[in-house]
Amino acid sequence: MDSLIAAAARALTAGDALGALNLIALRNDAPALALRGIAMAQLGDLSRARTLLRSAQRAFRPTDAVARARCVVAEAEIALATRELGWPARSLEAARATLDAHGDRLNAAHARYLSVRRMLLIGRLDDAEAALIALDPGPLPPAWQTSHYLAVAGIAMRRLRSNAARSALARAARAAERAGITGLTAEVERAFEALEAPAARLIANGVERLLLLEDVERVFASNALVVDACRLVVRDPGTMVSLAGRPLLFAIVRALGEAWPGGATRRDLLARAFGAKFVDESHRARLRVEIARLRRILRPLAGVTATEDGFALAPKRRRVVVLTPPVDGHSAAVLAFLADGESWSSSALALALRTSQRTVQRELDRLASAGKVQSVGRGRARRWSTPPAVGFTTTLLLPTPLPTA
Repeated sequence: MDSLIAAAARALTAGDALGALNLIALRNDAPALALRGIAMAQLGDLSRARTLLRSAQRAFRPTDAVARARCVVAEAEIALATRELGWPARSLEAARATLDAHGDRLNAAHARYLSVRRMLLIGRLDDAEAALIALDPGPLPPAWQTSHYLAVAGIAMRRLRSNAARSALARAARAAERAGITGLTAEVERAFEALEAPAARLIANGVERLLLLEDVERVFASNALVVDACRLVVRDPGTMVSLAGRPLLFAIVRALGEAWPGGATRRDLLARAFGAKFVDESHRARLRVEIARLRRILRPLAGVTATEDGFALAPKRRRVVVLTPPVDGHSAAVLAFLADGESWSSSALALALRTSQRTVQRELDRLASAGKVQSVGRGRARRWSTPPAVGFTTTLLLPTPLPTA
């Protein structure tokens, strides 16, 4: 490593991107291209950073395996920051293996944390949790420790474990303070705000109210039968029935839950489940079939009884409550992801929501017409966003350009 490259690498490690660029701005050799790419990423020009990193990968010789792997990790982090979740994860895994094999444990750990954050974004909580358990943040620098504890807190919040989330965020705050990186400190503060924000809406006996994460934990631990529209399940403390693959049945049981202790009329059930505006005998016959299916599925938890003009839920527990997302409706899931303030492509949203890109595009067009989302770019470069809000964010740490011990 020549003296200018070494000086630029030290400047980048210290967070001085402009100082690094002043040293290597006119050089186009492979190490300079890689460092310029990381510097541009730190300055926020992610498109230019990606171009430089790809040029660096092509310019490095095949024997420069570690340098090429660091470029791959940096490009993966940029893809994560721009929510391009379709970026090939296998390339990141191959880069991590290369870094591990050559003793670059810090950047290898960074690659692992990028994988964990991608899993969190696309809802693979079990995989993310297993990967985190295998990682020891102790030997890592404070910035990477912050990333570790933020990921732990993210999983705990999604698992509805508020105490564990609070403890992890406290550790993340201490690590961010030691790191001295303003962006990381702000990210921890936003995570604390998300922890204190309403996590769900409760509907019981015709009354609605917002719940914090701790309140949701108490509802699940209570003796109530919970119709959970956040996860499309019906549960009590001992049993859980998933209706995630039966949206029509869930629409019926949700309508019954919202009407409890009274009943829901056939007209209301047909409108909620089938979207029927006019009711005829064929609709009534189909409703009877679906009610029969629902009775079989819910048998461990509740019965469904006929009333004079419809049906009612007969729980084995003392009461019925319905839990919904704080922002409900067909577009709630799309808005929940966009609420992190980052720009998402429709393909990344489709991947995270596990639905088709066409379905997501329809929701985005509807939200755009209502002024709730906005887009920039055209074609495959088009990105969607909302005004920044609390939630999951990504601070670019980027691979360290210096060799590690």
